[in-house]
Amino acid sequence: MGKLIYLDHAATTPVHPKVLEAMLPYFSAKFGNPSSVYTLAQEARQAVETARTQVAEVLGSTPREIIFNSGGTESDNTAIKAVAFAQQKLGNHIITSVVEHHAVLETVHALEKMGFQATFLPVDKHGLVNPDDVGRAITDKTTLVSIMLANNEVGTIEPIADIAKVIKARAKGRKIAFHTDAVQGAGSLDLNVDKLGVDLLSLSSHKFYGPKGVGVLYVRRGGPFMTWQHGGSQERNRRAGTENVPGIVGTAAGLKLAEENREAFNKHCSALRDRLIVGVTKIERSYVTGHPTQRLANNASFYFEFVEGESILLNLDFEGVAASSGSACTSASLEPSHVLTSMGVPVESAHGSVRFTLGLENTQEEIDLIISILPGIVSRLRAMSPLSAEKR
Repeated sequence: MGKLIYLDHAATTPVHPKVLEAMLPYFSAKFGNPSSVYTLAQEARQAVETARTQVAEVLGSTPREIIFNSGGTESDNTAIKAVAFAQQKLGNHIITSVVEHHAVLETVHALEKMGFQATFLPVDKHGLVNPDDVGRAITDKTTLVSIMLANNEVGTIEPIADIAKVIKARAKGRKIAFHTDAVQGAGSLDLNVDKLGVDLLSLSSHKFYGPKGVGVLYVRRGGPFMTWQHGGSQERNRRAGTENVPGIVGTAAGLKLAEENREAFNKHCSALRDRLIVGVTKIERSYVTGHPTQRLANNASFYFEFVEGESILLNLDFEGVAASSGSACTSASLEPSHVLTSMGVPVESAHGSVRFTLGLENTQEEIDLIISILPGIVSRLRAMSPLSAEKR
């Protein structure tokens, strides 16, 4: 097998060399606990606060509105639970969409078991939430809306700023917090929280060439928030636990690089994405999923009739190509993608989904190789499919 062709950047990205370089001192010489008072510890404390400032600059927020944690899942959980319980006396209604990441969906389902009510908004065939549907769903008991910035499976970019305007108009002076899971948006989209109009925003470092196990939660100052993890006074009493100093430093370095290179990244990836889409859709009974234009620059997602996506992935892996069948958090599940079925893709076709997500290191030669080998893989698998034979 030759060089690995890695096309699963939505699942995780390699740590950028500059990010690793920034992190290394805090694994060794500068290993202090930021909560202690001596010089070694205060070097670590300064590193955390510098990182907080760097993240805030990308988000257009103040440093004190930034909370560091263990990743996107914790960020989503904390955002939703912290607001829901903080405002429980004012209302118990949460609005989200049917295509959210499981970190959001399962958190809302857990709250339903605790007496909260939830509305799961539908999407159109491209995976878009209609802002007017959000407005119609708001009641006098609504305290929180959570809609993702960009879908992790099909790459569709949601109209977050338009949704924010609808929420503000319908709130009529009441406080309805607006959260967005922006995990897939870093490095591709503008994350300025005022432009987006959000009160809470979640990020995960390993999606933008930072380390795994580190996340960011932005919480607008003055907004409702109940501390969810108790213990020490870290993160201004909002998230107890000794700070992961190397991870936090790496997160800030990765996010800063991603923002600085955003235009070049999008130009590079969109050219490869479009080339891949043109090539793959020449395969009979193959279909692009997600919005045709309002999609992440690095996302090319498809489904293939009469063939299992997992089988395609195994064959691609044999050829040295790493891709996925959807969200990395659920790829081991035998259930079809909830995103695709919510978009109207038939269950049997949803099982044939494959997602290619591009990164900085991918080349045109790699894309051309995928285009050359994929038709043969699909053809061989269809020849073995009883369902394909029935349809012929």
